[in-house]
Amino acid sequence: QSFTIKTYSVPYTQEFLDRHYRSLGVISFDNSPFLERITALLRNISEATSLLSSTCRHLLYDEELMTYLQNSKFDAIMMDPVMPCGPIVAEYLSLPSVYFLRGLPCTLDYKATQCPSPFSYVPKTFMASSDHMTFMERVKNLLLGFSENLVCYLFYLQYQNLASEFLHREVTILELFSKASIWLMRYDFVFEYPRPIMPNMVYIGGINCEQKKPLSKEFEAIVNASGEHGIVVFSLGSMVSEIPMKKATEIADALGSVPQTVLWRYTGEAPPNLPKNVKLVKWLPQNDLLAHPKTRAFITHGGSHGVYEGICNAVPMVLMPLFGDQMDNAKRIESRGAGLTLNILEMTSKDISTALKAVINDKMYKENIKRLSDLHLDRPIHPLDLAVHWVEFVMRHKGAPHLRPAAHDLNWIQYHSLDVIAFLLAVVLVSLFISLKCCLFCCRRCCCKKGRTRKPAKSKSH
Repeated sequence: QSFTIKTYSVPYTQEFLDRHYRSLGVISFDNSPFLERITALLRNISEATSLLSSTCRHLLYDEELMTYLQNSKFDAIMMDPVMPCGPIVAEYLSLPSVYFLRGLPCTLDYKATQCPSPFSYVPKTFMASSDHMTFMERVKNLLLGFSENLVCYLFYLQYQNLASEFLHREVTILELFSKASIWLMRYDFVFEYPRPIMPNMVYIGGINCEQKKPLSKEFEAIVNASGEHGIVVFSLGSMVSEIPMKKATEIADALGSVPQTVLWRYTGEAPPNLPKNVKLVKWLPQNDLLAHPKTRAFITHGGSHGVYEGICNAVPMVLMPLFGDQMDNAKRIESRGAGLTLNILEMTSKDISTALKAVINDKMYKENIKRLSDLHLDRPIHPLDLAVHWVEFVMRHKGAPHLRPAAHDLNWIQYHSLDVIAFLLAVVLVSLFISLKCCLFCCRRCCCKKGRTRKPAKSKSH
């Protein structure tokens, strides 16, 4: 009863959208040459950007819907800003905005908040590095940091043009992002590497971790039948539910090597070598299964929601990252000793089996994930309650301008104090120049006086 849902038309069908998402899965498992894979990925990203920007255009130019939003006099707008249609709507309606996100490409979230992001210990997105980088990793991080501005400019160009057209003035994507009142970041420092943040950035990692609910009779029966060995939960997320048969066969072969019962969320064709201990299901109650005391391991693609459910329930992980931020997420878990990462393109049955047996049988992984879980759960307020508080705070106070740093009002010369450095340098140079001139003047005067006092007397002639 608290919701009023409004819909608007888009220039594509559900079938087209399903094909697009399926193609993401195909690219993830494509083992063709590197350049071909990169070309296919860039083509897919370009198609996705065009698709979503056209979606945004249809929203903005839906006069009936925009009139409704304008007349409703809302207190705030909440959004995931990765595809920045929401920020455009917020700017148009002059509403304070709350962002709910995992992160933005090219660390635009930290640039938009004017938050320091040193190259030396803050790994860039898609770097798959820890915060303790080697020299060569720091070189790579620096080069990536210099190049990401161009990448994000091209990625968001269509949105920037659309925003300028719709708002009837020139705007940049960074300017739109910088208007947010509160950033609700879906991670915390148990998972994320320590780094500077701004006062309007609120960390709510684990917001999706719910209290365990009783399992249905079907799943309860499967779990109870697993005996003392327990179960393994396996899901590659909702976007990738089918994989190439060759890879599915390799995975099935590896899963048959462990005594645990494996619950595999999979909607594709069942591999012919599916072992008896593997149960294929089209859907599974992931959090409830991970919370069960019989769960021994979690095989995941490394999405932030699944990773946090693994942390909340202290289940060691085998990570098979596919795309996006999943490589970074996997590195964070692996660097904490709470799981192992496999390369989805190069892994063999033996690799999968070895990694799975390691996280199940080596107590180190269970101890490390238990330590992370204890740290994560030891908090004064649940992330969901914290998020609710800040949303209502923005609604009550019409934003949070007191948390906005003065850095937003400075240009890059002022921000880096280049004008102050130039002024001080000029003062020093002028002082040195005057001092040098004075010294030279004094030296010349002294030399001239000595020359006059020591002038030789004329010899007398006889």
